[in-house]
Amino acid sequence: MFKQIKAAFGSALFIAALSLPSAANAQTYWQCAPFARMFSGIQLFGAAAGWWHQAIGRYAQGSAPKLGSVLVFKAIGSMRSGHVATVTKVISDRIIKVTHANWGTHGGVEHDVTVVDASANGDWSAVKVWYAPISDVGTHAYPTYGFIYGGARALAQGAEAAAQRIDGTTDGAAN
Repeated sequence: MFKQIKAAFGSALFIAALSLPSAANAQTYWQCAPFARMFSGIQLFGAAAGWWHQAIGRYAQGSAPKLGSVLVFKAIGSMRSGHVATVTKVISDRIIKVTHANWGTHGGVEHDVTVVDASANGDWSAVKVWYAPISDVGTHAYPTYGFIYGGARALAQGAEAAAQRIDGTTDGAAN
């Protein structure tokens, strides 16, 4: 139980650190793929739209959102490289929250952004994403491949490792 509390605390600290204003991170420009890799723990590289095909045989994939999974957007004219976002909350079968970079803010990170399944069949093949300037989900539905799974475990392990670094332990036991 104590390890879970430490992991949750470490995760909260990590997320808070990402959003703190400072001279160092005020100039940080995040692309979505490196941020999603760091945030989710899913080790895929290159353009975001390419993650879907890279994941075959390495990570489970599907059309249902799960905590820690990565939603992969297809490349289209306005998003030539696609986009990736990590699921941080599953609200319902048609609404999730994601944390992602370089969407509504140029190079910035947005936490717990609402994403709505806009597909006709409820399969998450098209989504609408919250867009802060209009204070609503956007009017355009973006095509997606689906979700890459495996990030929840990696995210939890990363949070536990961060918690261990904070309190100076390396294997969960005090030094």
